[in-house]
Amino acid sequence: MLKKNILVTGGAGYIGSHVVNLLIEKGYNITVIDSLITGSKKLVNKKADFFICDVSDKKKVSKILKKKKFDVVLHFAGLIRVDESIKKPKKYFLFNFKKSKIFFENCINHNIKKIIFSSTASLYGNTKKKKISEKNEVKPINPYAKSKLKFENYLVKKSKSHNLKFIILRYFNVAGADKKLRSGLISKYSTHLIKVACEVATGKRKILIVNGSDYNTPDGTPIRDYIHVSDLADIHYICAKYLLKDGSSQIFNCGYGKGYSVFEVINAINKILKRKIPYKIGPRRDGDVEQIIADTKKFNKFFSWQPKNNSLKKIINTALAWEKILEKK
Repeated sequence: MLKKNILVTGGAGYIGSHVVNLLIEKGYNITVIDSLITGSKKLVNKKADFFICDVSDKKKVSKILKKKKFDVVLHFAGLIRVDESIKKPKKYFLFNFKKSKIFFENCINHNIKKIIFSSTASLYGNTKKKKISEKNEVKPINPYAKSKLKFENYLVKKSKSHNLKFIILRYFNVAGADKKLRSGLISKYSTHLIKVACEVATGKRKILIVNGSDYNTPDGTPIRDYIHVSDLADIHYICAKYLLKDGSSQIFNCGYGKGYSVFEVINAINKILKRKIPYKIGPRRDGDVEQIIADTKKFNKFFSWQPKNNSLKKIINTALAWEKILEKK
């Protein structure tokens, strides 16, 4: 049986590199395209064919697409910082929508008709619902989420006019690291709570800033649904197999359906460390939502799927282990 060829954009990034590792373990031929604006060459699996280029570079991407007949594309490439998107909305519109659109039209021209797209739960915005399902209204409150929604809408439209199949994955808060410590979060400017807390725990930062403690939540801090990056990689693998078997277009939430506040995460880290990490209360961040928890019934029922790492302790332990070895990478 011939190995399937999968193209992964943003495969030198945090989530993309985890997915590449898993797909290679599962026996797929993987090609990675990454501009290395935010990714790192060190995270790319040596068994993958790796091209350093921007997804919107028509000529270079065309050459890659001609070289191999790709069965499915996983599109991770893009920018993800909410705080930066508020300061630079045009940049986010360019990277997350315009460049993605150029790339995908290039794929269509080369008869690639199956795509898995990395989207975000932040496009649900501020909601009063305890858990958010895929049927919930989308109300993005920051340019990052708006840029992702714009590409989602484009994808849905194109699928109808060009007979394409897509899976849109709306990530909740992705955290943790690979158990084999091959990959994890490397950003020096991360705004991810668990990443920043682990940097404080390992002495890389002096203090953790809690962005607002006056939210309408039990302890006043925002609540998030954290999913382990390895479970998210598994979700991508399952979706790739499904599309390869000519499955229908779908939108899925990616989370665990349980929320933790900022203080609950800090307390969990303190318990693991058996000491308290220093923190102080800072102002709220623009574009932050109060509470966001996934309703995960659709994906779990659709594929009879159970996560393997559904534990805040597991997430934090792997993130801490990664942070400790990061200097050596």
